[in-house]
Amino acid sequence: MSRQAQKQKPEAVRPPNLMPVVLGPMGLTPEDLRGKTGPLKPTPGKLSPVVLGPEQLWPAKLRPEVLRPEVPRPVDSGSGRFSDVCAREISKQNPDLAYALNADPCGHCLIINNVNFCLKSRLTARTGSNIDCEKLQRRFRLLHFTVEVKCDLKAKQMVQALVELARRDHSGLDCCVVVVLSHGCQASHRQFPGAVYGTDGCPVSIEKIVNIFNGASCPSLGGKPKLFFIQACGGEQKDHGFEVACASPEDRTSGSDPESDSAPFQEGPGPFDQPDAVSSLPTPSDILVSYSTFPGFVSWRDTKRGSWYVETLDGVFEQWAHSEDLQTLLLRVANAVSQKGIYKQIPGCFNFLRKKLFFKM
Repeated sequence: MSRQAQKQKPEAVRPPNLMPVVLGPMGLTPEDLRGKTGPLKPTPGKLSPVVLGPEQLWPAKLRPEVLRPEVPRPVDSGSGRFSDVCAREISKQNPDLAYALNADPCGHCLIINNVNFCLKSRLTARTGSNIDCEKLQRRFRLLHFTVEVKCDLKAKQMVQALVELARRDHSGLDCCVVVVLSHGCQASHRQFPGAVYGTDGCPVSIEKIVNIFNGASCPSLGGKPKLFFIQACGGEQKDHGFEVACASPEDRTSGSDPESDSAPFQEGPGPFDQPDAVSSLPTPSDILVSYSTFPGFVSWRDTKRGSWYVETLDGVFEQWAHSEDLQTLLLRVANAVSQKGIYKQIPGCFNFLRKKLFFKM
């Protein structure tokens, strides 16, 4: 090979007989432009064609196509309904995180609704309590409970109804609910504060009600959640609250004059601890007691709409029970009730549940 041939640069490989292409106004138009030496003159009112030679149509080096794997989009972790439902399902699938509420019906629900009290008790009729009872009866039926309502029971009748419920066979059920709607008061206690009145004016302590369903008295509910909802006053104190910047006008007034479910404090015989005394609190498992108000304070009830607590509880369950656990639901209730009225009220609970509780939907 000659030196002249070695110095000659290699040319790009071109296909034979490749025709140049004219980019016209309507697209690519192949045309034999051989013999045309002068530049193309644009026609007035038309686009000028552009000539592409073989070098432009067949480059010496082709750019390789890069294939990128498709990256999945991250899942939205916000507070949307879809994400909430997914979180609920994930928790329910882990038996260490959530109670299994698979039975249908899920369990028994007993509602004791005391409205009319005897004259010697000096307790007024609880107007509006029937509205609470109807709301809770409907709500727990929708949550797959068998609901039983007992009205205007004396103290001994209340205890008898609770004992009968505890003695039933709950082996094929997953939960138990007790609701008490009555007047209430402070009471000497060692475990759970407060007491509720029978229609005869005799109190039944919350502590006694809860202990009827402990593991020794009700073995078929062992390891299963036992829920108590108490709509009653915890005392006679009225909370005026304190001023905050975000108080809304509609929360300052209600449709009608509210009443309280309070009654004078009664102390039983013997040296008991006072409600504010420091005592050793036992840890009964799988029990939650939800109070409509803080111990020592009144609980407000609207004569036309029912109690603040039950009205809010029903509304929160309706909107959020499909996706949130019970403890989160009760936090929503406490926040909403605390913003109502001129006098203030805040619900609270004693929570000894070992797992999250999602109602059956």
